[in-house]
This record gives sequence, structure tokens and C-alpha cells, in this order.
Amino acid sequence: MRGLTFSWKRLIGVTQAKQKIVRETGIPTTKSGMERKLGAAIIRMIFGK
Repeated sequence: MRGLTFSWKRLIGVTQAKQKIVRETGIPTTKSGMERKLGAAIIRMIFGK
């Protein structure tokens, strides 16, 4: 079947656990998410918004 993929992380619940942690702490787990959050914090420090 086309379009169906298997993910062992989803099977054992890694994806769901990571999403729960992110929602509770507000700290992203992806590289791009961390960079975006850090960049926004630096801009707020510089410009005081």
C-alpha cells in the first residue's frame, strides 16, 4: 500500500511522550524549534518586548 509507513517510535509511544513533555514545559524538542525559541528570547532581551 502506498502512503502507509511504519514508525517504531509511534508504536512504543515515544512520539506521544515527547508531545506531552513539550506541552507541559513549553520547551521544544526539535532542533528548529529550539533555535526559534532561543532566537525569540534573544530578540526580546535586545528590544525589550
